[in-house]
Order: sequence, then C-alpha cells, then structure tokens
Amino acid sequence: MAGGAGVRVASIPAGHPYVRHLAPLDGSDRVVRLPDPVPAVADPMPGQWWPPVMLDRAWIERHHDDFDLVHLHFGFEAADPVTLAAWCADLARAGRPLVVTVHDLVNPHLSDQRPHLALLDVVIPRAHRLITLTAGAAAVIHRRWGRRATVIPHPHIVALDWTAPRVPAGQDREFVVGISIKDLRANVDPLPVLRALAAALPGLPGTRVEIDGHPGILSRDDERAVGVRDFLDARQGDDRWSVWTHPRLTDDKLWEHLHSLDLSVLPYAFGTHSGWLEACVDVGSGVLVPDIGHYTEQHGHPAFPRAADGSVDPARFADVLGRVRREPALATPPRPDRRAQRRRIADTHERIYRSALTAR
Repeated sequence: MAGGAGVRVASIPAGHPYVRHLAPLDGSDRVVRLPDPVPAVADPMPGQWWPPVMLDRAWIERHHDDFDLVHLHFGFEAADPVTLAAWCADLARAGRPLVVTVHDLVNPHLSDQRPHLALLDVVIPRAHRLITLTAGAAAVIHRRWGRRATVIPHPHIVALDWTAPRVPAGQDREFVVGISIKDLRANVDPLPVLRALAAALPGLPGTRVEIDGHPGILSRDDERAVGVRDFLDARQGDDRWSVWTHPRLTDDKLWEHLHSLDLSVLPYAFGTHSGWLEACVDVGSGVLVPDIGHYTEQHGHPAFPRAADGSVDPARFADVLGRVRREPALATPPRPDRRAQRRRIADTHERIYRSALTAR
C-alpha cells in the first residue's frame, strides 16, 4: 500500500458475482480490486471462460507493484502443480501475500479429483490466510492440511434490487419441481434423482416436474446423456413432466426461471458449495439438496440421501419430498438480511487482507 491508499487486491477473478458482492454497497471500505486483465486471444462470445491472466508468472513479474496481495477464488484448474507452486514463490519473492478462498474441496467439473487435490495441496499450505464458506468445509481443511480457515458465508448472487415478476391473478397453481441439468457437467448425475422422483409423483397430486438443459445434450451419445434422454422420452405425453432446452440464459431470465419453481432439486453426485442454491434463496424458491458436501450448511435446506455410488433410495427420497410438498416452508429457510450480511462480509474481508499484510 502506498501513500495511505486502500488495499489493492489482485482478485482471481474480479468479475464473478460472488467476488463483486464482497464489497459493501456504499463503497465505504478501503479495498480496491483490480479488474480482470483481458486475455490476448479474442473473445468469441460473451461469458467465454479463459484461464485468468493473473495466474501467468510473467504477469506477476510485470505487475507486482500494482497490487498489495492476491486473493485466489476460482480458475486455477488449468494450472499444473509445479507451475502453480512457482507462481506462489513469485508472489513470496515480491512480498505479496496470498489469500485463498476454498470454494470447492472437490471440483464439480472433474470426474477425477486427483488433479484438483494436487492444486489444493499447493495453494492451501502456501496461503497466508484461508477462507471458506461453511464450518464443515473448514473442518475438512483443518483435518487434511492442518490449516485454520475463516468461515464467511456466501453473499447474495441476485442483485438486491431484483423484483419478482407479477403472476396473473387466478392462475392455476401447481407445485413445480425443477431440475436443471444444463450441459451435464461432471457432478450433475440426474438419472437416479429422476427415477426416484418418478416413483414419488403418484403420491404427490398437483405436482409437475420441469427439466431444463442446454441443447447440446440432445445430440450427445455418451452414456449419461443417452440415459437421461431415454428416461425423458418415455414420459412424452405425460403432462406431469416437461422438458425445456435452451441456450445459456441471461441472468434476468435465469432469476425469473428460478422464481417460477416451487422447489429446485439439486441433482449433484458430489460437490462442496452451491451458488445456484444461493440464487434460489435470493429469489425465494425452495431447494432440496443431496446430503453430500456442505450444501445443507449454507442455509439449512432439507436433504435427501445420496449414496457414494450416486444412487438414490426411492423410498427415502419420497419421504423427504413428501414432507416438503406438505410443508413447502421446510425448503425455504429464513433468508438472511442480505444487505447487512454483505456489510459484514466486506468488513471481514478487509480485516483478513490487512491481517495478511501485517503478517507479511
């Protein structure tokens, strides 16, 4: 920090909604997050992901005077452990502390977790300060790496001034259960959940299931995509089931879709925390989560059992879903005061940054 200025943070990334919402609404903290550097390659479409430029060792060499510390969130999955360790050493030589938020103890985009764990083995021991989102994740970090992580809850995802669309008066109201499969990333394994849901539906009158996904799953020939398509094809003509394929939605369209659901069932076979869950909380939709990772700790949503092999027991799933159907409030725990929470989150991050700089 120069001339009494605020803390200059090289945030990796800076443009993600999670990171943008670490700052207070009134801009009263003294944290300045550098914008994400633009990759040298052309961006062929909005939202295209590129490995963060700040993870380039040459960028650190050229720009280490432009920031006081690095805060690593996402995007390092493309790195290799040796280069990532050298990047950490570059920061240390430049006297720039490293703060790491452990969002994912397992990577939802990878079937084989060994590469991700190898990267965590690099950054977690080398971080000056660690943050995570739930006490359970912090306990895992302490058990595996012997490090203490500060627990800071996930901030809101949806803009605080978002307003729900009006529903026409007198419109018939079904209980709508949504399952989003998008492009069937590695941890999205919906077929066991869909089968359990199909078994439960006869006991849930007035319930409709809406499946949404990206168009690419219609043409894929891998086992998971074919299995989901065959299941859904067998339900054509059943008005309790609907399928909606669409390109990636804008944020506003996504929030509107989530708000239209009474219950969003997360079809995850593994994972740690969920931003999708946070968006559902923001728009007031119910959520049913698998009892894996630390999803239940985020807000206390009800959970259905999911075995290590990904299977879902139909009877136990029906029991949980039936309770939620009879008492929908179970799936919508009290939402925190997001404005006050954001203030606390911003204050805590600033304290951690200043503590890391002092420890340097």
